[in-house]
Amino acid sequence: MLRLLIALLLLPLLGGCSALSAKAPAQAEKRIALTFDDIPRGPGAFFTPEERTRRLIAELRKARVGQAAFFVTVGNLTQPGGEGGEGRIARYVASGHVIANHSFAHRPLTQVSAQDYLADIDRAEMWLKGRTGHRAWFRFPFLNEGRSDKAKRDAVRAGLKARGLGYGFVTVDASDWNMEARAAVAVKAGKKIDMAALRDLYVESHVQSAEFNHGLALKTIGRSPAHVMLLHETDLAALYIGDLVRALRRAGWQIVSADEAFSDPLINAAPDVPSAQGPIIELLAWEKGLPAPRWYERNNIDLANRLFAERVLGEKPDKGAAK
Repeated sequence: MLRLLIALLLLPLLGGCSALSAKAPAQAEKRIALTFDDIPRGPGAFFTPEERTRRLIAELRKARVGQAAFFVTVGNLTQPGGEGGEGRIARYVASGHVIANHSFAHRPLTQVSAQDYLADIDRAEMWLKGRTGHRAWFRFPFLNEGRSDKAKRDAVRAGLKARGLGYGFVTVDASDWNMEARAAVAVKAGKKIDMAALRDLYVESHVQSAEFNHGLALKTIGRSPAHVMLLHETDLAALYIGDLVRALRRAGWQIVSADEAFSDPLINAAPDVPSAQGPIIELLAWEKGLPAPRWYERNNIDLANRLFAERVLGEKPDKGAAK
């Protein structure tokens, strides 16, 4: 009886401690989903599209990534290298991944009217809707939401809402598309590529970007959401996605599904900034008035190119190159 009385007296205190301990780690927990843009891409630096898809699926499975999101640029199916793309997309879905809208023609919003841009989204959504694995998310090509044209920005935001399309936001970016392009140029020029150095640069850059944006999120919104990493369906992803996932886990990150990440309230974010283009945490930090830098430094293409030349190609930097 005495033990029962003591337990009853302590229960409120224990419950309070549990509540505090449940909330505190959630503020700093590190969760991240993987997403891939521009599906299906043509041949890359090292693989055919078929080889790349096969390897990427296998490496994601080996790395125990249950669900990534593939944002489809539907017009790529009609381009050179797009042959068989529908089958490759279906194989991603059959492997447990999901697909979403990345437009039909992959045009920046700043170059077309809001009406034409929304029509292009509709054209892509007609192809996607009803397919297994489809999710009602849209990601802006180039993360370009109209930049300084607020009227166009707001018209497209309203159009997406009317269509029931969620904001396929990004929080973590390391400009992997540029690294892939540098590799392709080097291969075409017959340059010797240090593949181990390329792997290390690819992995290191993405982990650093995740860490940077984790910290920026805590400063900006007071919590770290389930982050969304922007990748592209590149040969480098097929080569190194397993290494990247292992490195993220060593750094304390948990790989989560795209469904979990896009269930965050950030999917409804609409920051009002002078130029709408970039990862959502960067835009929110700008809206809040946080000082620069609000972006991961290797998204500076001059710096990224110098690092690639030095570390992967063994070339000396040009005088005056970015430090």
